[in-house]
Order: sequence, then structure tokens, then C-alpha cells
Amino acid sequence: FLPSGEAFVPSVRHVSKRDQTPGSAGAIPCREGCHPLLATTQGATDGFDEKQRDFTIGYLNKHHGDLLTSFAIAFTELGVEMTKRNRYSGGSYRILDAILVDVSTDAITLDVTVKEREKKEPSVERVECSLDASVVKGARGGFKDLPLIPPPEEGAAASPIDQFIRRMNRLCVMVRQPSVTGKLTQLGLQIQPEGNRVGEVKENLFLNQVPHNRFVRQYFYDMAASSALEAVIACSEGKIPNRMKLQMMFPEVNPGMDSYRIGTLLELTRQVAIHLAEQNLRCRICVQQSLGVGIFTGTPKQLNGVATLLQRMDWQAGDGEENEGILGDYIRFGAIGTDHVMNKHTDRDGNVIEQDDVFLIVCPQNMVGLESSIIPYLQEMVEAAGDRPVILINPDLTDKISSQGQQSVRGRQERLDFEHSFKTIFEFSNIYVSGTSYFPILGSIFKESISAPWVAHQRRDLTNGDERYIPILSTEERPDGELIMETFVN
Repeated sequence: FLPSGEAFVPSVRHVSKRDQTPGSAGAIPCREGCHPLLATTQGATDGFDEKQRDFTIGYLNKHHGDLLTSFAIAFTELGVEMTKRNRYSGGSYRILDAILVDVSTDAITLDVTVKEREKKEPSVERVECSLDASVVKGARGGFKDLPLIPPPEEGAAASPIDQFIRRMNRLCVMVRQPSVTGKLTQLGLQIQPEGNRVGEVKENLFLNQVPHNRFVRQYFYDMAASSALEAVIACSEGKIPNRMKLQMMFPEVNPGMDSYRIGTLLELTRQVAIHLAEQNLRCRICVQQSLGVGIFTGTPKQLNGVATLLQRMDWQAGDGEENEGILGDYIRFGAIGTDHVMNKHTDRDGNVIEQDDVFLIVCPQNMVGLESSIIPYLQEMVEAAGDRPVILINPDLTDKISSQGQQSVRGRQERLDFEHSFKTIFEFSNIYVSGTSYFPILGSIFKESISAPWVAHQRRDLTNGDERYIPILSTEERPDGELIMETFVN
């Protein structure tokens, strides 16, 4: 699905666990820092084998020469020289074009054509551009610096090619060509072996068909549960704060659509909770209680009956079942507030009650009316939890219409700061034509885990009846709607 239509035939064979066993027949030693699959090909260097490198170089030279020229201007010493020479006399030193001659996991090598006013013929300069480069001082073109891409954690599944593509995408955004990031992400998906590839969404989801197939739901449940566990581990190691949110907004879990299915939300919550409990983490699932004053009390319709339904679900926790004894010990239920944060203590009978390790809060949201903001209760609970992970599932903490200005003016900045303090650890949200027209689905915004980039996809129907989500944009921060739609048009 690259714009050029080229097809890449990978030279990396499938390697079974038996083949990777040291000393086994046909096993090829893996260089330090090299992805195991890539190391199975003779001649693989720096994460690229010969075919992958040639395809990458050929594709970038054929379709993105202007991007390579911008790289030479923004990130190399030639850009510095051009800025100095043109300071007093414009046009004294011009960079005409650039050709990619080599790639590695740390840098790209360019042959840059330069035209100097005092020389009749252009000259070619070979320069190296670091993938962690910053914009050279004085560079023209409105380029801006961005934070470096963090290196993958030890034992992480990210391959060297994924890291190369992600760092190249950072440079693309810096030189104001974000639309190229989607094409580079497609390139990374095409040249890599099958497996867990950054930015990939499973094909043939058919989310326009409601109810969804069970395998579709399970696909999202598994991704959300894995991302929650990864985030909890990172929090325990002090790498990220304990305030997190998990956003799942395909049609069956979008309360703004008449396709909303409460069972899908409950199954999602159950999957995440069980996955955490399997790692000996005690998890408390909290559902918002009634809010309001006097006769003006109630719960949002999205949460009506959820607390009861959660406890009546089949958790496979009975005698002889798969999760025997998990309820009450490793999975507990509660509401939002300090009263539902359990610390380690001894009860009246002398039994030691262990503390809650993780808090899952299901769809916390404000309601229309006075004294109906969930923020104060949530703030108190988060503070009582200390440094323990608090994960909000599909939160909606925006202010609602209320009398006496409680949710409109007073304390608004404080509420916004609190809302923004929760870091996204997973998100899959569909993109529609407009806010009131839910079909057809145009694409999605996807963040697979706490360590993954944001990727916007365009949904495409193929002539054979299949459906695929094609990456069109990849950034480190959540892209806004204007940038996404501009990329869609381009």
C-alpha cells in the first residue's frame, strides 16, 4: 500500500523457537542489540538486511527527494554553511537536492548537490544526518525542534526498523512534512517480518457492522489488557506517573452512538482486571456512585446498573473453575472516594487484609446539574491511593452545564489540570465524517501502549471485499483533528 505500488519480498525466513536455540542446527548467532528475527539473515547489519536497506533507499529517493533535501538543510553542517553564506547575500549558497546513499539505525548518509555562486558547476557533498538531530542554528523554513525518541526498554518487542521509522518520523514533523510519517510507517510494516509491528491494526475488523464479531472484541480486549500491565510495571519502576487513562471508542463502546453495548465495556473491564490479577496484583474496580443533592441525584445513563452487573458477571471464580477464589481477594469492587481505597490492615478477627494494588475506575464522568461533578471525589481518591496506579477507563471529565456556575467558571483551570494529569496508556478511537454522522468510518486514532507512538489510520475497502486500516500519520503527541483531516486530503 505504498504510494509507488512497489512490492517488497522479505528475505527473512520464519524462525521457530527451536531454530533460535543456541547450538541448534541452522541457528545463526545474534549480534548484540540486533533483533533476533533480523539476525537470522546472513549479512544483516544494523537491523537491516540487504533487501530491506535497498528497498528503503530506493523508495525514499524515488518519492521523497524534497524530504531528503529538507533534512540536509535542517540537520547537517551544510545547512549551517548555507545560513552563514546567505546571511548578507541571498542565493550565494544553495542546496539543490539530496540523494540517500545509506541507512543505519543511528543515521542516514546523503549525497547533497550544492551550488555556490562563485562556481560554475554544482558540487556534491557527502554528509551524515543523525536520526537524533536537532535543527541547526539559524536554519530557515520554520523548522522546530522536538524531544528525542526514548530508546526501547530492555526486553521490549520494538525492532530496530520500528525505531528507525519512529525517529525518521520525528525528523519529518520537524521539517513540517507530517504527511510523510504515514508513508514511512507503511514502509516499516511492509519490509518487516510478520509479528508485533508498530502502528499495525488488524485487517477485516468491519467495525461498521454491529454487533461486532467476538474475535474483534477479543482483539481489543487483549491489546488493552497488555497495555495496562505494561503501564503498571512502568509505574512501579518509577518511569511514569500513577495517573493513567485507557480510551476505547469503537462503536460498541461509544456511548454517543445507538450501537452502544454495555456488555462490551464490562467484558473489557473484566479482561483488564483478570490480566492484572494473574500477575498477583490486587485490583479494585470502581464504578461512580449517585451524585447530586436531595431529589436531584442519580448516575449517568451509561453507568446505570453497571456496578451490579459487574458483580453478577461470570468471572469463572467458582470452585474448580479457572479463576477460583479470585473475587474478594485479587479482584474487589467499590465506588469512587477515599472510603474505597483499601490499605493493608488487620480486621477484627485478626486476619490480614492486603492493600489494593491497582484501581480501575470505569467511565468516570460529570453530570448536568449542581453538585454533580465527579472531580472532587476522584481527586480525593487519587490522593488517598498515593503512588499506586489509578487507571480511568473511557473517562469523560469535561465540564457539564450547571447552575451557579459550578462547572463553568469557578475552579475550571484546576479541573482541567487534573484531567490532563492522566497519561494515555492505550487508545483506539474511530474517526467519522462529522460529530453527528457515525457511518461510514473514515479511520482511527491508535496508541497501542504507553511506549508506542500515536498513529492515525485511514480505513479502505478493497476490491476483494477486505477492509484495511492504512497508516497516514504518526506523531509522538496526540494529533489534532485539523492535522488528521489535512493528511486525509493529502
